[in-house]
Amino acid sequence: MYSLYMATLGNMPHVFAGQAYASTIKEPVKYDVPQETLDADPKFAVLVKEANKYLGYPYLWGGHHPNTGFDCAGFIYWIFNNSGVASFGHQGAQGLYDSSRKVSPENAQPGDVIFFSGTIEGESGITHCGLYVGNNRMIHCGNPCTYADLTDAYWQEHFAGYGRFY
Repeated sequence: MYSLYMATLGNMPHVFAGQAYASTIKEPVKYDVPQETLDADPKFAVLVKEANKYLGYPYLWGGHHPNTGFDCAGFIYWIFNNSGVASFGHQGAQGLYDSSRKVSPENAQPGDVIFFSGTIEGESGITHCGLYVGNNRMIHCGNPCTYADLTDAYWQEHFAGYGRFY
């Protein structure tokens, strides 16, 4: 079912054609958030539990529901609103960034949203986001919903900042 969405490059082939991060179906990277990190913040634990339900779900431009798939901001919208941790409307990555309380990298905590710029060729501003889970990791809807290592050069190059919603 989901391969149809991936085959159409998130229904935006003119944006994602030829980009290695968006062109083929991948197995999601799994990561076990340390129990002590989950225990330190019950709201964060609920976010991770909700986010983990969707590992492997497809990327879909504008997607914000598990029945169709998610884009990065739709994934953040869904996990915050459906976990009960925060309530806000569906918006793009730039809108999420603009409406979040900014947090310095030194003060970032698991449960903050991490933002990136320049991840879509020709687009300026904030173009991607994910949920920071600590230990230089995030869970995000890339291709597909997956965990990612933030020490990867790609993420380092595009890092824009952190924001907090609770």
